[in-house]
Amino acid sequence: MKTENMEYKVFNYVNGQRVENKGKTEYRVFNPAFGKQIASVFDTGAEDVNKAVDYAYDAFLKWSKIPITDRIKYLFRLENLMRENADELAKMVTIEHGKTFKEAQGEVLRAIENVEAACSSTYNIMGKNNKNISAGIDEELIRVPMGVFAAITPFNFPIMVAFWFIPYAIGLGNTIIVKPSEKTPLTMQKTLDLFDKAGFPPGVISVVNGAVDTVNALLNNDKIVGVSFVGSTGAAKYIVSTASAKHKRSQAGASAKIMSLLCQTQTLKRLYHT
Repeated sequence: MKTENMEYKVFNYVNGQRVENKGKTEYRVFNPAFGKQIASVFDTGAEDVNKAVDYAYDAFLKWSKIPITDRIKYLFRLENLMRENADELAKMVTIEHGKTFKEAQGEVLRAIENVEAACSSTYNIMGKNNKNISAGIDEELIRVPMGVFAAITPFNFPIMVAFWFIPYAIGLGNTIIVKPSEKTPLTMQKTLDLFDKAGFPPGVISVVNGAVDTVNALLNNDKIVGVSFVGSTGAAKYIVSTASAKHKRSQAGASAKIMSLLCQTQTLKRLYHT
């Protein structure tokens, strides 16, 4: 969404509503081809993060009780919407990150493929049982949704990495809060309309923007049961150790090679005129 002073406006997405974030710390978002500021991101403070988590937890209590065959229908709708809007999503990746349009299209396709894969959640949530593992004893394993998860995603893949986590978490009956990189928040903003159109109940998917303070607020909230992260090794170590100390599940992808933010200016100029 655009404003008078900036090309784009960044909102949090809480309880199915776009919420203006009035945090004190500002992070500038640039179009790397032209070095032009196109948006601003503000930290989401602990109070607002906690409100988002509370809504997500309330949504979890209802969402987790919906039969899985009904939950994945939302994912089918989301997949179709992402395919219909794939080029628009790719353009936003190019604008805020600097990838060539073709490479951005590839990233969006990988995100869509993850939604498609998560539609098989019916099989992923199946339990198992073993008869007579000992005399007169049977064993049964049941998989159940856990609660509210957080996903902290990197700048170099503004949409693909987020969708490593979003569809699987919600397909399996959890709710999720995404914290995009403060350097590339706009592609996730572009998906908000698609979440709405897919009809997800309020609070099932949330987005909070910011940087370190926002991450810490998520890590310190007791209702967050798990954290997924991709980024630098130092940040990964901090997130895993902090989450573990608070008895949260965590997974962290680290030591990845950072892609350049730069791209040929002419490539982007052609994109702007398509």
